[in-house]
Amino acid sequence: MNLLDPIVQASAGIRAIRRDIHAHPELRYEEHRTSELVAAKLAEWGIEVHRGLGGTGVVGVLRNGTGAKSIGLRADMDALPIQELNQFAHASTHSGKMHACGHDGHTAMLLGAAQYLARVRPFDGTVNFIFQPAEEGGAGARKMIEDGLFERFPCDAVFGMHNWPGFAVGQFGFAPGPMMASGNLFEIFVKGRGAHAAMPQQGIDPVFVAVQIVNGLQGIITRNKKPIDPAVLSVTIIKAGDANNVVPDEAYICGTVRTFDDKVTDLIEERMRRIAALTAEAHGATATVNFDRYYPPTVNHAAEAAFAADVAAELVGEANVVRAVEPTMGSEDFSFMLRARPGCYLWIGNGDGSHRAAGHGLGPCQLHNPSFDFNDELLPLGATYWVRLVEKFLAR
Repeated sequence: MNLLDPIVQASAGIRAIRRDIHAHPELRYEEHRTSELVAAKLAEWGIEVHRGLGGTGVVGVLRNGTGAKSIGLRADMDALPIQELNQFAHASTHSGKMHACGHDGHTAMLLGAAQYLARVRPFDGTVNFIFQPAEEGGAGARKMIEDGLFERFPCDAVFGMHNWPGFAVGQFGFAPGPMMASGNLFEIFVKGRGAHAAMPQQGIDPVFVAVQIVNGLQGIITRNKKPIDPAVLSVTIIKAGDANNVVPDEAYICGTVRTFDDKVTDLIEERMRRIAALTAEAHGATATVNFDRYYPPTVNHAAEAAFAADVAAELVGEANVVRAVEPTMGSEDFSFMLRARPGCYLWIGNGDGSHRAAGHGLGPCQLHNPSFDFNDELLPLGATYWVRLVEKFLAR
């Protein structure tokens, strides 16, 4: 790996920032301390600071030369509502809150790049450092865009990076197209008529109806959509009743739908509404569906993905670059930025968990796990990657 020496020399300070953020996690739209820290560091390094986008978002602007091109680099800042099991020195000090997805590391890597770029300025144009709130279910990217992100801070292309457990340190992953799936929440409310459980004929059993609806939903995946179109439909919650001898009035079904194509999502939603309504009607009940498309698919632009992969290959060697990773059914709100501007979302390997210090939890070092910890070896690597990306994109 061809790391930049000044970034390596500054890595202890960036590591301290990362661990400080990890020890003080903040949930979506509550990232006040984190945004204060980010803004203070950017200002200290002479970078123009703008606050308040998306509520707690921060944008740092660094200009150099006379070039008209601009690039956006995004890091997410929020934590998760998880009780951390780790007991090392930088473990969470906030009960029920934890950086279990590595956003502390993403923020630190981008700060490391900002520090170097502000000092050396090896580019011609404008770099927009985008520190985003509320990636974890809050659609902070969409909120920043609605607050005028790309109008106020034009970007010819925008890039985001996420640590990826299972990829070795030094590996990068890309995809020239779908990288992560859409995130869609569905709820089905079944209305029947309560009765004594010993005399079910006097009522309309919403539990029975709910079971038939759930069974019918699986036919959407196996019989309605094309087999070559990836999709997941998972029912994760069924609730009804409070007593063993009472047929309840209502039943509740909830779950998630994941796809890489909006047309497939359209099909699933349409069929879900029809199956729920007609199945309920067949049994004398009613059913209403709430279908919330909270994150669209994360789809990379081919040219930007190839460009970003080439930069990684120069940094770590072609053998350590996966140019067509297997997409994941997880979702990511960087998708909103990729719908607004050309760009690429990429993965940087977080290793197998052996980096964790004594005192880590017994669980695996996987995303959204209470034993997770970001690998600090990535800090100089990720920061160097951001710098090289800027240098190539905004070449003099």
